[in-house]
Amino acid sequence: MWRAIASNALTLFIVALVAAAGLLAWGREQYAGPGPLDQSICFRVERGASLSSVSRALEEQGAVSDARIFRIGADYSGKADGLKFGSYLVTPGQSMAQILDSLTAGGQSTCGREVNYRISVASAEVVLRELDPATNRYVEVVKFVPAVAAAPAEYLEVAEADDIRWRITLAEGVTSWQVVEALKRAEFMTGEIAEVPPEGTLAPDSYEVARGADRGELLALMAERQAATLAELWAARAEGLPYDTPEEALIMASIVEKETGIAEERKQVASVFVNRMRQGMRLQTDPTVIYGVTRGEGVLGRGLRQSELRRETPWNTYVIDGLPPTPIANPGRLSIEAALNPDTTDFLYFVADGTGGHAFGRTLEEHNENVARWRAIEAERGAEEATGVQD
Repeated sequence: MWRAIASNALTLFIVALVAAAGLLAWGREQYAGPGPLDQSICFRVERGASLSSVSRALEEQGAVSDARIFRIGADYSGKADGLKFGSYLVTPGQSMAQILDSLTAGGQSTCGREVNYRISVASAEVVLRELDPATNRYVEVVKFVPAVAAAPAEYLEVAEADDIRWRITLAEGVTSWQVVEALKRAEFMTGEIAEVPPEGTLAPDSYEVARGADRGELLALMAERQAATLAELWAARAEGLPYDTPEEALIMASIVEKETGIAEERKQVASVFVNRMRQGMRLQTDPTVIYGVTRGEGVLGRGLRQSELRRETPWNTYVIDGLPPTPIANPGRLSIEAALNPDTTDFLYFVADGTGGHAFGRTLEEHNENVARWRAIEAERGAEEATGVQD
């Protein structure tokens, strides 16, 4: 009889082990396998939220199949106490393990709202956006220009929230003075700016910052990034360029930046100025004259006068030979690359062609023909504006 009891007990034990192993395997598959979510959601972890409440919320929103398995996995992985406050994008099919990694990684929120302070040549504007989880694209909520308007209520209602992402985007071609003035008006930043950084030394780029970030530290980061870009591209420069230092290349890059906003044209525009320098011709570029008038402090807002074209300033390339003494703006990477690796052409001239780009010429005769076409386009547009005719 004892032998039968022992045999039955052993059988039950084996069955229990098999069942436990099967349950464990199923749990692992549920934890590490694709999740049940079929549409992206923006999931928020409240400050001080417990693992239990978070796991239940995930289950209620359809992100995980079983809150208990999520909690067990978090305990087993040692991340049960590592939840970070914020909003997180959870995408279709993400496993429990992947979701837990996101919720415990820390750093900036990956979902929810973002404030992007965009500094451009014309103005600096604050844009509040919110991520649409379904499309993974930001949707604009409100936009305003701090220099001309007070912050709207929609912005003030959320500006103090801890999980908002803050970003400053610096456009190509802005001057250092414009950057400093814009940062002074960024109420979400702190710290004084001792002086305007040298022209051309700030990298146009997008920078993630925290609320309360120091203005001076951000400017230092911009300068560090521009110096690294210039050093990298200078090392890979073409041979035989008519400038001898990275600083001179940066001056050329700033001129290219101000002459064209079309990426595909930058190396052609650079080739015109390089060819002119090689032949001892003056650069004769309007943006340098404008910089001599404004010193980079704002936008001229009108056409150049003949007296300004004739006036001698260190930046007037109709009057001086070679390059001006400083950059005339902060050029982006593509313009620096164009200055250091221009196209090989025999172009000496260019003029607007009416499409937003330029027509290039090899001789003065070609250039005059291109100018005549551009004047005709200007005259036609003026007539249409006067009569109200639109294409």
